Amino acid sequence: MHFSSFHPYVYYATRYPFAKSQSSFPRICYSSSIYLISEGKGTLITGGRTYIVISGTLVYLPAGQYHEWIADEECPMVHICCYFDWQYVDREALSDWSAPICYQRDQLQEHYVGPAFPYVIPEVSKIGNMRPWIDHFQSFYKSGDYTSEKTFLRSLSTQRNFQAFIDYFLQGMLKEDHIPDPRIGRLLHEMEQNILSGADFPPAYYYESLQMSRGHFFEIFKKTTGYSPVQYINRFRIGRAMEDLLHTNLSVTDISEKYHFSSVHYFSRLFSKQTGLSPREFRFSEQFKRNY
Repeated sequence: MHFSSFHPYVYYATRYPFAKSQSSFPRICYSSSIYLISEGKGTLITGGRTYIVISGTLVYLPAGQYHEWIADEECPMVHICCYFDWQYVDREALSDWSAPICYQRDQLQEHYVGPAFPYVIPEVSKIGNMRPWIDHFQSFYKSGDYTSEKTFLRSLSTQRNFQAFIDYFLQGMLKEDHIPDPRIGRLLHEMEQNILSGADFPPAYYYESLQMSRGHFFEIFKKTTGYSPVQYINRFRIGRAMEDLLHTNLSVTDISEKYHFSSVHYFSRLFSKQTGLSPREFRFSEQFKRNY
């Protein structure tokens, strides 16, 4: 799965209490699924592995993985669960239900199986405080109906809450090497807003606000963005300058001053290095393309 297409989409989410000794029967979900055992206990059998699951167990099963749930005969489990894909898959030709399940392995239609996530996610985890997880799940409970013109606006809210849950889920499940530091994500927004509002803070302002050393800040910043702080700021400013060159009549000097470049010469040199054209050449070449 290419990350440009990454857009998690939930089809069905609910609270499901099992009866004593109830089995889900061996099955394959076409979508990926996440389960929180909120009460009771039971057994999960999947991929030749058997897990005893109890309250506080979190389970992730990728799309297409054969498995069976069996509830305890005395204290049956309760699932808080969701069925989703890492990017939307249209299965209306397969089923009237948007999160279909296959019970016969030889009947599985492989081309409807959802995409895999590119990094390893633990199959079974134990969580401490269940309250945040339950709150997240309850915010996007959803029936297995397909979204229609009548449910579209409601679905927007559901998907937005699900996106927040997936963010929470991945930050808890993935190794740090695979995810950006959330502090840098928030800082990038602040940095960009400062540039747009006219504030021109040096990198020290940002790493001191995070109470980080300069070296650690530069390391995680580059790991998150691929650039040093100065490179990132300059690329952002050049990107905004390109918009102004295309869509305003501001002069090159005005644009240079607007984005706090030390001089118009420095702005032009940096612009040429990044785009291969001077600001004036860029403006005229794009105008020529639009006119012809």
